[in-house]
Amino acid sequence: MGQKGAETRDRLMNATQELLEAGGYAGAGLNQVVAASGAPRGSLYFHFPHGKDQLVGESLRRAGWAISEAVEGLADSSPSAAEFVEAVLRHLGDQLEESGWRKGCPVATVALEMAATSDPLQKICSEVYTRWEAALRAGLGSRADAGDLAVTILALIEGALLLARAHRSRDPLTCVARQITALLG
Repeated sequence: MGQKGAETRDRLMNATQELLEAGGYAGAGLNQVVAASGAPRGSLYFHFPHGKDQLVGESLRRAGWAISEAVEGLADSSPSAAEFVEAVLRHLGDQLEESGWRKGCPVATVALEMAATSDPLQKICSEVYTRWEAALRAGLGSRADAGDLAVTILALIEGALLLARAHRSRDPLTCVARQITALLG
């Protein structure tokens, strides 16, 4: 694939990711993706011959990897587990607020909508969450309970993002950061 093809594919995936974060699977219809990306409809089928689920799956995976990389970077630059988790929450809160409270987790809405009806999308959502758990676990250091804590922290983060979006406020993220700091004691 040439540079122009790669750019078109990226535009389609970027548009899909934006639409998924703002409106979930139902909000990322192919007509909306084509309109938001500015790509010709034929390009959509050329790059994603298996249709919407392929496009959504690849977009989710890419968005998930971007967050994993950010979390891994924060782990590398944080002097303690508590500061690491606070930095993750601050980073996610910044993204949420910068989007005008429209975009929280790039995976959660699709997981809620599609996990019971689409095995391929459920597997991708699970894969992304597993990678996030691993990144969180690595940032917690050599604690014996790092695995359980990573799952707990991810669940708290997901809930805080949902509440922050619903309230259009960072307060839930701040509250969760305080509680995680106490938990890490």
